[in-house]
Amino acid sequence: MIALALWIMETTGGNWWLYVWIVWLTFTLVMFWAWPALIAPLFNRFSPLDDESLKQRIQALMDKCGFRSKGIFVMDGSRRSGHGNAYFTGFGSNKRIVFFDTLLETLEPDEIEAVLAHELGHFRLRHIQKRLLSTAAISFCALALLGWFAAQGWFFHGLGISQPSPWMALLLFMMVLPVFTFILQPLLSRLSRKHEFEADAYAVRQSSGKDLAQALVKMYRENASTLTPDPLYSAWHDSHPPAPVRIERIYANMNA
Repeated sequence: MIALALWIMETTGGNWWLYVWIVWLTFTLVMFWAWPALIAPLFNRFSPLDDESLKQRIQALMDKCGFRSKGIFVMDGSRRSGHGNAYFTGFGSNKRIVFFDTLLETLEPDEIEAVLAHELGHFRLRHIQKRLLSTAAISFCALALLGWFAAQGWFFHGLGISQPSPWMALLLFMMVLPVFTFILQPLLSRLSRKHEFEADAYAVRQSSGKDLAQALVKMYRENASTLTPDPLYSAWHDSHPPAPVRIERIYANMNA
């Protein structure tokens, strides 16, 4: 991808950054589609869920939420850690529901159903599409900014470079980019936490809020997550709300 970006920078003129953005966005969408069936199996083993009782419960929940997938799979996450998780991946006709084997060993069926309802909330509320759009918008602005910087002699001279070049422009930009992303981080974290709250509220409507809260407690314990992070640090960096705040909101939704 870097070699292709450099080739585009050298051969397409002043609008090179737009062509790089189009190529990057296309690559991202292709990877998102190909990940569940072609790439993830290279690193983990995915087996169809063989618990028929749990499978029927999950299928009933998916029917209720209007979700269609190409299968329900168990991933051998225990080969690397005790971390437990559940997610769906892919889009279009290539969507899959995936459970870590560690999650199935830790949670009760009711709790597994509640966790899945949370993940389906992300689907029904179009959080994945919103995040893709926001990422595309941010990358568009970043590449447009790089395109402008690359045409400014002071950008190179101010950083001690006497011979400007496309590869040097790209390298310098990647070095200074964290300054800008650090400023944007609390906004992105806030948006992510908002989506988590919304998915929790959806799960409360579709399943049991009490089971979701119990599942979160178990998952935080198994994953050794900090339950009381520094509020300022959490607001700036954390993509998920702290456990006590999240559970309090779940019970508030149950009583609403």
